[in-house]
Amino acid sequence: MASTVATTIKNLWDGGVSPMKVSYGKLMMWFFLVSDAFTFSGLLVSYGMVRASHPAYEGATKDFVFSQEYWPIPEKVFDAFPFFHGHSWPLAFVGLMTFILILSSVTMVLAVEAGHRRDRKAVEKWMLWTIIGGLTFLGCQAWEWTHFIVGDGGGGASLTANQYGPIAFADFFFFITGFHGTHVFSGVVLNFIIYYRTVTGLYDRRGHYEMVEKVGLYWHFVDLVWVFVFTFFYLV
Repeated sequence: MASTVATTIKNLWDGGVSPMKVSYGKLMMWFFLVSDAFTFSGLLVSYGMVRASHPAYEGATKDFVFSQEYWPIPEKVFDAFPFFHGHSWPLAFVGLMTFILILSSVTMVLAVEAGHRRDRKAVEKWMLWTIIGGLTFLGCQAWEWTHFIVGDGGGGASLTANQYGPIAFADFFFFITGFHGTHVFSGVVLNFIIYYRTVTGLYDRRGHYEMVEKVGLYWHFVDLVWVFVFTFFYLV
């Protein structure tokens, strides 16, 4: 009896019929993404609780000397733009970063759609653009981190000091944006592997491009998480 049940379950996964009509690989990806969402949720909730315990000085100006008592106002901290030193463009650069990452999600959608049509050349093209978008985002984040660490002549920010306000702000900023950046980097590596396997014709030989869709789920998740990180750190 037990062997019959085991054989039946095995056939459900090995054949064309799967629980919830989802392949094993996609189902496991969803399990991973849900667990990862809990991790990011815990981090952002913790940030929100610490943020709520510090008032923000609404009368701050560009010349305001940030105090450990008040939580930094994002548009007063993140107002720099590469090659435009001395100009104040509040949140313009991080807005550009967000646009780039969302655009890479669009190119990933196009890659998945091309995979459904088994259009190898289109998958190659859109996966390459997705990789470029991810690398560009990481480069922008590296510049932002560098500028945040160096600061505006007041010592910048680190895990033990913060020119802009409470040390906890810098701690959370580096940890959460760094944790997300690690996810983006992992996604870029996975995307490159998918791109390489597409170029070499592996998925044509398999007869399907499901791996593109599975990695696409991860990439969309990374983009969605950034929307929440952007909201918590730069808009609240």
